[in-house]
Amino acid sequence: MQFYTVIGLEVHSQLLTRTKMFCGCAAIYGAAVNSRACPVCLGLPGALPTPNRAAVEMAVKMGLAVGSTIARKTKFDRKNYFYADLPKGYQISQYDMPLCAGGSIAIRGQFGEKRIGIIRIHLEEDAGKSIHTDIEGTLVDLNRCGVPLVEIVSAPDIASPQEAYAYLQEIRRLVRWLGICDGNLEEGSLRCDANVSVARVGDEPGIPVEIKNLNSFHGVEKALQYEIERQRTALECGETSERRTLLWDADRQETRLMRSKESAQDYRYFPDPDLVELEITDVLLRQTTDALPELPWTRMQRYLELGVKSDDAEVLVAEKDIADYFEAVLKDLPADVPRAARWVVGEALRWRKELGGGERFVAPAQATIDLARLEAEGRISTLAAKSIYEEMARTGRSDPEAIMREKGLEQVKDTEALQKVIYSVIARSQQELNRYLGGEAKLKGYFIGQIMKETRGKADPVVSGKLFDEIIAEMKTD
Repeated sequence: MQFYTVIGLEVHSQLLTRTKMFCGCAAIYGAAVNSRACPVCLGLPGALPTPNRAAVEMAVKMGLAVGSTIARKTKFDRKNYFYADLPKGYQISQYDMPLCAGGSIAIRGQFGEKRIGIIRIHLEEDAGKSIHTDIEGTLVDLNRCGVPLVEIVSAPDIASPQEAYAYLQEIRRLVRWLGICDGNLEEGSLRCDANVSVARVGDEPGIPVEIKNLNSFHGVEKALQYEIERQRTALECGETSERRTLLWDADRQETRLMRSKESAQDYRYFPDPDLVELEITDVLLRQTTDALPELPWTRMQRYLELGVKSDDAEVLVAEKDIADYFEAVLKDLPADVPRAARWVVGEALRWRKELGGGERFVAPAQATIDLARLEAEGRISTLAAKSIYEEMARTGRSDPEAIMREKGLEQVKDTEALQKVIYSVIARSQQELNRYLGGEAKLKGYFIGQIMKETRGKADPVVSGKLFDEIIAEMKTD
């Protein structure tokens, strides 16, 4: 049988606000258990929620970035359900009037380039955290109650686990680029639920099942692969699919039933009576639009037009701090953009990863500029330049010219000194010389390599090559 897969993702992104969505409690990860909860978080009688303006602005920023239509009027609703980590018995969310509607995100991979539609982006508050123990049973930490989230709901345009993985990577890059979420999956800042159905080719899409407890990109990919195969097997056996919610068991690498899938009616949505309708004003919309940074795909296109190789451009816009570092280098090396890209990708990023600097570059942008300029001016070889960068990375120094002088790495351009070295190399390489004179032109590289070795990489390879040709020409005439 031939099958096809339909996947939609619901991504919850925790917003980087100082306080929670509807109260003044600090939205801090890692605080003492139950130390950041107040009557508003707990929904106690008489407590009145107040929307967090910063959270609204961040959600609008996300919508603008993906091309959504921003609602000029929106409201909050109560989503009613019972669970131990939801003390109010309902979650404040948005139902029929989401803040952002429509838009799309482009993904790339082995499948080519594809646009994934966005159905909606809305604001809601987070629930608490259940902590399951063998001795004490299930404990609840309510610090996370009320932390602001944006939920990004994709259209069912995703056709494979690989596309789902690429889409999540793009979402993470975008929320980090916009500065609205740190994208930390380990801390739960970015979470995902997946809806997936499998159907025979020619049939209508099947009934989707929802998979929860997906706490890593690879976990999403593996869970989808498992569930797709499970549904295919079920269809081949003549079984029919039914709406339900599954949990991904990462230890057993399998999905298991959590509960039957709820519908909107089960949640009994109704407008929150404690919150008035929100109006998105012209001023807020204009200020948020003006505050949008240059988006990653726009910046990548600009780099490509400046001559940066496609692979390098992809790396440079992977994270905003990398792109901003490159911008700082580019500012002082505008005439040689590919060289600037090569230094940032080849050395600055390599040493940041190797020395475990996290998001901190081991050498300031100005040091990278100064080193690239020394190489461009021919004062040092590329090999020497890399040696200097390693010295800066390991010691924290940022003075490449001083390191060049201390280590004696400045390129030798003195023709008389280089001629002596060339004659010395030729004298001890008679066999290679005879082969070169006999027509093996590629052996010139051998001689240049020996010259560089003799001078510990300080010989100017261009000058050395010209002098070598002149000496060989003289030998032929003699």
